[in-house]
Amino acid sequence: MGEAITFSRGIRRLQGLAGLLGVDRVRQHLWSYSPASPNALVLGWGRKRSFHRAQAYARRHGLDCISLEDGFLRSVGLGRNELPLSIVMDDLGIYYDASTPSRLESQIAAPHSDEQHARARALVEQWREGRVSKYNQAREVSLPLAVRQPYVLVIDQTRGDASIRYGQADASSFQRMLDAALAENPDCTVLLKIHPEVMVGSKRGHFDLSVVGRLPGVQVLGQDVHPVSLIEHAEAVYAVTSQVGFEGLLWGKRVRTFGMPFYAGWGLTQDDLPAPGRRKPVAMEDLVHAALVEYPRYLDPETRQRCEPERLIEWMALQRRMRERYPARVFALGFSLWKRPIVRAFFQGSDVTFLRHGREVPQHGTRVIWGSRQLDFSPLSPAPLPRGERGVDVIHLEDGFLRSVGLGADLVRPLSWVMDRRGIYCDATRPSELEHLLQTCRFEEALLRRAAALRQRIVDWELTKYNVGGGRWQRPPHAARVILVPGQVETDASIAFGAPDIRRNTDLLRAVREDHPDAYVVYKPHPDVVAGLRRRGAGENEAARWCDEVVTDCAMSDLLGAVDEVHVLTSLAGFEALLRGKRVVAYGQPFYAGWGLTEDRVPMARRHRKLALDELVAGVLVLYPTYVSRATGSYTTPERALDELLAWRSASPPSLPLWRRLLRLGLSVAKK
Repeated sequence: MGEAITFSRGIRRLQGLAGLLGVDRVRQHLWSYSPASPNALVLGWGRKRSFHRAQAYARRHGLDCISLEDGFLRSVGLGRNELPLSIVMDDLGIYYDASTPSRLESQIAAPHSDEQHARARALVEQWREGRVSKYNQAREVSLPLAVRQPYVLVIDQTRGDASIRYGQADASSFQRMLDAALAENPDCTVLLKIHPEVMVGSKRGHFDLSVVGRLPGVQVLGQDVHPVSLIEHAEAVYAVTSQVGFEGLLWGKRVRTFGMPFYAGWGLTQDDLPAPGRRKPVAMEDLVHAALVEYPRYLDPETRQRCEPERLIEWMALQRRMRERYPARVFALGFSLWKRPIVRAFFQGSDVTFLRHGREVPQHGTRVIWGSRQLDFSPLSPAPLPRGERGVDVIHLEDGFLRSVGLGADLVRPLSWVMDRRGIYCDATRPSELEHLLQTCRFEEALLRRAAALRQRIVDWELTKYNVGGGRWQRPPHAARVILVPGQVETDASIAFGAPDIRRNTDLLRAVREDHPDAYVVYKPHPDVVAGLRRRGAGENEAARWCDEVVTDCAMSDLLGAVDEVHVLTSLAGFEALLRGKRVVAYGQPFYAGWGLTEDRVPMARRHRKLALDELVAGVLVLYPTYVSRATGSYTTPERALDELLAWRSASPPSLPLWRRLLRLGLSVAKK
């Protein structure tokens, strides 16, 4: 495959670049007179100094020189903070240099098949549905009331942007653009979008804000907002060379240009400058297929392998959707130092302020709390709220149902949490978002197929919430009927708020034994209790009186596959048993009870819908939790979370590291 060389440290540091280029390695070449290997690619960035140095070197040694630039769908965050997820490679020029031909120009002008046109149309639809842009860190906003509808969008750029000079424009182009927008749209507000760094004075734009802000019909917008919010409702987009003009075309808007960007001169825009003779009218699909499929190369952020644009748009759309769910600022109460980075990871897109007391939260601020910790901890209250407060916005956090390899009490970082504004799934005294979802969701066939595949993978790979325990359990050959009773931490909120009758492990065991005297009853204490991280329940040391066997060091998945029934208070093991087709008897009111899939000793009238198993799985594992990738630190899907759990489990050492053993020892001493 060969190698690529560069004189730029920045290019050398781009992760995944070798795979995108199709070479074995990319190395930094320190000396311009030192020969490279035959057939090496020489890399430069755009039209920067490194490119001109690379170009001169390539000419001297008879090598190919390629100019690199960020792709048109680049990353979530800004360039200085995040590596690009797409790169354009050009052996003829570079897309923003209108003075010479570029590889993109030749690709736009080339004939495209009906299949390629169809793919381009599908990409445009996916781009709109995903609400993506080149950068995707900013939030969408409602336009200020001062912006009168209808409006046209006018885009300023920072001074020194290379695309302005190479796009045959200058500072005067921006004034012509504004004048034209005002003259051509007398019945519209002219919304002038200024770069945020210009507003704070760190960079210069092309307008005197003290003057332009007073012009009749002009509204200046300087805050950092997602451009989709502005493009979607605009009557037209006015640009010099900004990519926002290209995105305006993707949104079907009338686009006016005052430079010669890559998307101008093809008969798709209204251009102030004459087009180069090599640019002839094309269909919109030709531009889209060339700019989004042929010209860039994309890097899958999770596998770090090359991918297609559809995959990156899908991933980017997930990031956008998840980052927009909650207010721009939230206030997290009572979180330990080790949990705070995890809270920030699960609230990407929001600024998280950590406080100790609810009284420190502003009047209309959104509170983030763990489970029911900050609530009025009384199951008699039908809708408990933070003490002394009513009508406040609260987001409850809890561990998800596919969490980690290792225990939460061992400070093992989670792959999933649930984030609930109605209540929390473990509190049966009031509805949660999960319960509302299961009651009301219309489960489409595609979602059910996805849930079925997810369930099958979980069962096939023997995955559970914590994926701990290394021992194997052998079913007694004489046992005709085996019942598993999983123990719980008796101070758990799911028992306080979901077990109105029986609340102790030993009482549950006794009830199971009395109801089924001939069954072989297996009791498995909670792994946190076995590890010494949580206290035993009352009388739990006498559990053997009410069962045939107590099993400790055994994976829950191994037990579930060997037993006939699972009898629970509110344990998640009941849900994991349903996934494996086992009979489940609930003596409390766990989130998976009441839907016609379990035998309920304490029925819940509020849950009246009958669900198929994969409808329950779709709600519980696909729609309700939030997953954050260990590999990328970004939001991910349950399917990818399963991949990471499997890799995590296979790479986990057979024994706990020393610091976790010491932590366990300290916690076990503290519990005594």
